[in-house]
Amino acid sequence: MAEGNHSQLNEFILTGLTNLRELQIPLFVVFLLIYCVAVVGNLGLIFLTRTDSRLQTPMYFFLGHLALVDVGYSTAVGPQMLVNLLEERKSISFYLCAVQLCCFITFIITELFFLSAMAYDRYVAICNPLLYKLIVSKKVCTLLVAIPYIYSFAVALFTVVFTFQLSFCGDNVIDHFYCDSLPILALSCSDTRVVEYFILWDSTFNLIFSLLVVLVSYIFIISTILKIRSAQGRRKVFSTCGSHLVGVTVFYGTLIFTYMQPQSSHSFETDKMASVFYTQVIPLLNPLIYSLRNREVKEALERTLTARWLHFKLLKS
Repeated sequence: MAEGNHSQLNEFILTGLTNLRELQIPLFVVFLLIYCVAVVGNLGLIFLTRTDSRLQTPMYFFLGHLALVDVGYSTAVGPQMLVNLLEERKSISFYLCAVQLCCFITFIITELFFLSAMAYDRYVAICNPLLYKLIVSKKVCTLLVAIPYIYSFAVALFTVVFTFQLSFCGDNVIDHFYCDSLPILALSCSDTRVVEYFILWDSTFNLIFSLLVVLVSYIFIISTILKIRSAQGRRKVFSTCGSHLVGVTVFYGTLIFTYMQPQSSHSFETDKMASVFYTQVIPLLNPLIYSLRNREVKEALERTLTARWLHFKLLKS
């Protein structure tokens, strides 16, 4: 960004979810409740996967990091969205906008690769159970978590640096409820083609590569399940990946609906509605999916609550 433009443009104005004042308070209450439940639910999952000895497995190691990422990108967007529902002037500072975009990109890309890592974990557990501990070792798990974090942050940093070095000529109204890259680029009077091409190709690579890992893993998983003769055995094996399959379907389905639309029918309004779903609703759904559909998580929660209740009674007596 040119120095003159940088000194003149100190903030952006967000259009927010709606301009209808009668809807802002009800929406604030709804999304405050969604955000609080999502944060508590995901922090609860993190606590369980770190403290319960029976959940010290690779699958729950990935699930704990998935919950952390859910907290990350819902928090990157949620509080600012809630504040803007109460404020008449929905402003965000130039640098806070850059930080928000960087955090959001980092966490959303990381989630894609964590879901694919969890699919690979389920593939090895079901298709190669005898070699599971050897293939999915602690070192491999650490790499499958560390590489997405590093890669996602590098992509986010590149996108943010090149986006916010562009020149912005006058208009500072972002047609969104948070700082997203494409609405920001739409305000620039510089040549944005390089950044747009990078975002397009990187988004396509991230989505297709991670989805391909998921699809290939589940093709082998389904093939293995179909070879099991007893219906009870098939149900038992499938139950080990049922929660993940539901989570993958919800998350990828939303992203594909958002980014794979024909250009003629694509709009920022559609992006807003989809963004509400994957920034606020999915972090709420994930703890429900992985707890209500997962017997081991429910049992761990029961053990934890029972232990806390007994501890409380002992202290009280």
